[in-house]
Amino acid sequence: MSAPLEKTQPPKVSEREARQVAEAAREQNWRKPSFAKELFLGRFRLDLIHPHPMPAGEDSRRGEEFLSKLRVFCETKVDGALIEREARIPDEVINGLKELGALGMKIDIKYGGLGLTQVYYNKALALVGSANPALGALLSAHQSIGVPQPLKLFGTQEQKDAFLPRLARTDISAFLLTEPDVGSDPARLATSAIPDGDSYILDGVKLWTTNGVVADLLVVMARVPKSDGHKGGITAFVVEAASEGITVENRNAFMGLRGLENGVTRFHQVRVPAANRIGPEGAGLKIALTTLNTGRLSLPAMCVGAGKWCLKIAREWSTVREQWGKPVARHEAVGAKISFIAATTFALEAVVDLSSQMADEDRNDIRIEAALAKLYGSEMAWLMADELVQIRGGRGFETADSLAARGERAVPAEQMLRDLRINRIFEGSTEIMHLLIAREAVDAHLAVAGDIIDPDKPLSAKAKAGANAAAFYARWLPKLVTGPGQLPRTYGEFHPPGYPDLSSHLRYVERSSRKLARSTFYAMSRWQGRMETKQGFLGRIVDIGAELFAMSAACVRAELLRTSEEYGHEAYQLADVFCRQSRIRVEELFTRLWSNTDDLDHKVVNGVLFGSYTWLEQGIVDPSGEGPWIADASPGPAERDNVHRPIR
Repeated sequence: MSAPLEKTQPPKVSEREARQVAEAAREQNWRKPSFAKELFLGRFRLDLIHPHPMPAGEDSRRGEEFLSKLRVFCETKVDGALIEREARIPDEVINGLKELGALGMKIDIKYGGLGLTQVYYNKALALVGSANPALGALLSAHQSIGVPQPLKLFGTQEQKDAFLPRLARTDISAFLLTEPDVGSDPARLATSAIPDGDSYILDGVKLWTTNGVVADLLVVMARVPKSDGHKGGITAFVVEAASEGITVENRNAFMGLRGLENGVTRFHQVRVPAANRIGPEGAGLKIALTTLNTGRLSLPAMCVGAGKWCLKIAREWSTVREQWGKPVARHEAVGAKISFIAATTFALEAVVDLSSQMADEDRNDIRIEAALAKLYGSEMAWLMADELVQIRGGRGFETADSLAARGERAVPAEQMLRDLRINRIFEGSTEIMHLLIAREAVDAHLAVAGDIIDPDKPLSAKAKAGANAAAFYARWLPKLVTGPGQLPRTYGEFHPPGYPDLSSHLRYVERSSRKLARSTFYAMSRWQGRMETKQGFLGRIVDIGAELFAMSAACVRAELLRTSEEYGHEAYQLADVFCRQSRIRVEELFTRLWSNTDDLDHKVVNGVLFGSYTWLEQGIVDPSGEGPWIADASPGPAERDNVHRPIR
């Protein structure tokens, strides 16, 4: 193997340059309508989600048939307690899933896959994840962000023919973007891909490679240097995991998801055919973000499964456990927690099913909806699991093995809490999701007024932007004053006789949507170019939007169930309770938009960083070990044994 003549070093980038890289990677245009985008602009487009879209009959038949087989497999072949104890999914379990076709749930039938819709793929992940969350993570990482989805969206026909049949039945895939010193800011990506004839030579280290320990095929993001005939930039490649020069240097261990096959992967002089490049050079981040538009839905789907399990355990335990002469569920303090779990599970399922069905129909742009589902699902599932632990008391803190050892039911509530915690970090942390969604939410404003606050734009561009902005806001702002939400009979079909009144909640959503848009406009007028630094404000704006989206989805789902299921009245009741709980949270968030401690917090942070409060740290012993905060990731040959463990 010939050595490349040059190497790329981790680029030194400013904050502005990093933002430019992220901006270039996002989808710039809105070719289809978006319910959530309109919601943030103060336009409540109920017609985009109601009547609730439904899957085709054949899709439902095939989906239900597979779910039936998968349920039997999970009940008879998956021992979640064993996976937790041994911190590893048995090979026979993974091979059993391969035989079921679970690796190819989202892969087209013509390539040997099952061709399930997004709706049924997510239902399958919720089912598998309830058996063991690490198992759900393995299947999700393989299909939601691993090789199949990028190839489906951006691959050549030759690539699809070569790889998809393998991925549908036998080969596990992984997605490799993160590096020891590069997370949600990919502008500093250091892994290099040097052109060398009809190949590229990869060098670098990737961190937190979910499925990387057992993977057969990898999607690798690497930086191609700009040169004659090469546009350069961050680029996506399909890489054979068994290639010479690839070493899995460590299998990482975590507080939860103990069966997760997550590692550190080193590339040293790894030759990858140019034919394995996905898309053109420089398109890697766009491919990754586009893949995540629907890929993110897998995570909240498993959060729905977690909510259902929390509700089941809370119900069963709270009717058996007595305190002061009655079941603990009859005490208001515990009952409120159970109500929260039930109502929130209903709303989460509504959000995921609605977003998934919209993804299947492909009539709407769901990039914001999917991001909101991921954000809201991960946060609310964590809260539900925390409430379950509280309801269980000391037994909630005790491990399932310990409970079983002393003769009680082995309920892994504390494990659920540990397993769910990563969801607030996976596939974009809550903080990053706030910024990502906020950027999309203000896109219409930046499209007409962005040049005004851009310091690099000339005065002529600012003047033109000013004229465009004046025209846009002259049309838009008057529409935020009044709307259907102020008319008492609007959305009357959501208040059928004998049912709770959901129409009032939809009117609230409409009014709050306009209020949210006004608040965003006021903030942009007040802070202008400094708006992007107001992350606390932007986070609250997004959280309000998430609640309004969840309320809308809950009401639409309740109406669907009223007309199609025998438990329609109960669905209306859950939607009503959820909306009432959500409205309290929304009002608090609106108050905190303008009444908060953001500026004071900033001063305290400066004091902490300058060492003004080191006296507060006295009186403890730090149990941390020695070593650097960030491990060295210099390119070069591996110095550790390869722990790669392909499953056959």
